[in-house]
Amino acid sequence: MKDLSPCQVAETSVPEKHPPLHRLLPTLKCEVTPHFRSLITRDCACLLDLDPTVERWSTRPTPLVVADVAHIADFTVRDTSGETSLFDCFDRRLNGKTDAIRTAAREQGLRYRTVTRPEIYDGFRLQNARDLLRYATFRVSLSERVRLLATLDDQGSLTLAECMTVISGNYGVAAVAALILQGFIEVDLDAAVLGPETIVRRISR
Repeated sequence: MKDLSPCQVAETSVPEKHPPLHRLLPTLKCEVTPHFRSLITRDCACLLDLDPTVERWSTRPTPLVVADVAHIADFTVRDTSGETSLFDCFDRRLNGKTDAIRTAAREQGLRYRTVTRPEIYDGFRLQNARDLLRYATFRVSLSERVRLLATLDDQGSLTLAECMTVISGNYGVAAVAALILQGFIEVDLDAAVLGPETIVRRISR
């Protein structure tokens, strides 16, 4: 992902019959309970959670003052190299102040960028991220984890369908998804929608 806009933050109203945005899916790398401005920012957060270059992220960072107006970016993102950036999603109304926001961020030692619509919605990654994050809180037993990792060590790779046969009980999908999220195994999130033929490999540690 790359650089982002001012206007004061306004919470998107959510009909009472729908849960708060932060409850739609669990998060992996957010340090506190997130507060999302819109469903678009919630979708962006799914991608941040599965981006291997992102160490952690949070919402509602310290405001930047731009022309005497406080601008609160959608995200603070710290990457694995230790660099911190501010992200805004493409649905923000920046009113032509992007350069001023970028300058204000730079004065705070931060990078700034706008996340574009194609970055979030093109391809298969977002759908796959949503599918996996449903299982972010699932706990895989030690015996099941050892069994699957040992089988992958022996076979080199397995299809997702084959992985499910290694896991006992009715929790094959949940266990495999949780181990992907925990960094024990990997799949290609960009090639296609995850399915029975998706190749699973162990991540070397």
